[in-house]
Amino acid sequence: MDSAAVRRRMALGVAVLTAAGLLALVSPGSAAAAASSCAGRKVRTLPFSTGSVHVYQRSGYVCAMTFPKTPGSRKKMSVSVQARGGRPVVDDGHFSHRAGPVTVHAGRRCVWIKGAVGGGSVSSGWILC
Repeated sequence: MDSAAVRRRMALGVAVLTAAGLLALVSPGSAAAAASSCAGRKVRTLPFSTGSVHVYQRSGYVCAMTFPKTPGSRKKMSVSVQARGGRPVVDDGHFSHRAGPVTVHAGRRCVWIKGAVGGGSVSSGWILC
């Protein structure tokens, strides 16, 4: 084999290893993103001036996430889910894409959902009874 053929094979090997390394770095992040969303079916969307709260339900559990209208920059966001008779579960902080998910076991009880992005907010009242 001449030296040009050796260089081509070395370049191909480096390219394959680089591609494998990139796939290894990308895969855990996408798996974490999929694992950090709500399970179940979407039952309600609560829109407000600066975003919306998406509500999901499955097997007696209620899950909610707050999304801003313009994602990307970090801003103050919160989401809260409270089953009647229980304490609220809250995710509050500065996020760039969403607040939550937060999940409570509601069974057949009503839930109260709140969400906020910046100065806008929404409060559902008792729903999903």
